[in-house]
Amino acid sequence: MSQNDVEAVAELEAARRQLEEQIGKVVIGQHEVVEGLLIALLAGGHCLLVGVPGLAKTLLIRTLSQTLDLSFGRVQFTPDLMPSDITGTDVLEEDHETGRKVFRFVPGPIFHNIILADEINRTPPKTQAALLEAMQEHAVTAGGNTMPLPAPFFVLATQNPIEQEGTYPLPEAQLDRFLFELRIDYPDAAEEAAIVRSTTSAAPEAVRPVLNGEQIVAFQQLVRRVPVADHLVEYAVRLVRSSRPTDGTAPEHVREMVNWGAGPRASQFLVLAGKARAALHGRHSVSAEDIRAVALPVLRHRIVVNFHAEAQAVSADGLAQRLLDEIRYDGPGA
Repeated sequence: MSQNDVEAVAELEAARRQLEEQIGKVVIGQHEVVEGLLIALLAGGHCLLVGVPGLAKTLLIRTLSQTLDLSFGRVQFTPDLMPSDITGTDVLEEDHETGRKVFRFVPGPIFHNIILADEINRTPPKTQAALLEAMQEHAVTAGGNTMPLPAPFFVLATQNPIEQEGTYPLPEAQLDRFLFELRIDYPDAAEEAAIVRSTTSAAPEAVRPVLNGEQIVAFQQLVRRVPVADHLVEYAVRLVRSSRPTDGTAPEHVREMVNWGAGPRASQFLVLAGKARAALHGRHSVSAEDIRAVALPVLRHRIVVNFHAEAQAVSADGLAQRLLDEIRYDGPGA
């Protein structure tokens, strides 16, 4: 890395500490989830958040947007939501100068830096696809015109794991577009008591911005320049390939319990997220611990288990954890 990059990594580590401090004024606990969100943002990916109602998913995302001084848009997904409700629509207006009627595009809520797609599995596939296309292309096409979305562009979609009736589960090909699936769990007793005290007393502390959009884009480019050794790339690829039942390196339990494993995008995201994690912690190269730390949120939504696994109550998350336990890093520095 150049001297400028070394200094930028130190600035990013300092910014991470400030971000965690500011978010902690409003959101109590959830440290791993906060770090996961920051990693995904710096890696240029998107996140799927899974958690029961009342765990401050919306509050966390809104607070994150405030600490990053980014525009925030929320879309509540419902069965009657249309693609144009997300992307925007053409409105017929009269030009007062010429008297002619012309179409004017009215941007939808997707034209923000941070998008909260609340309960994304409650809307039909046609509307889901409109959002996911924008996630991939970072642009919206309407009326024959392609309009770029603002940078940085970060989608956070939520799902409720309890209620499945009347929902439209995301297909595996669309789940693969999310860098991470982050699980939000119940707080412990001390954290829950702190939550009750803070939310039933005076107004919460004000959150101040730490980074702006231009700085975030620069840090995203910095993450791409963080070096990673070939043996760590090979380790990431080995982890991903071992999740595929048709691969010769797959363990026996994967062949028995998995229909489909993670694709090449998982290998790319493992390395990219590992780079982001290393830079956030002030390190100038990726370690095996960085790869392992991001492996579960990268793999858990990319492994499709079969009925043998379901009959034994074995989840994709459990299989991914077992792979991490069995496939150890044995390269330099192990």
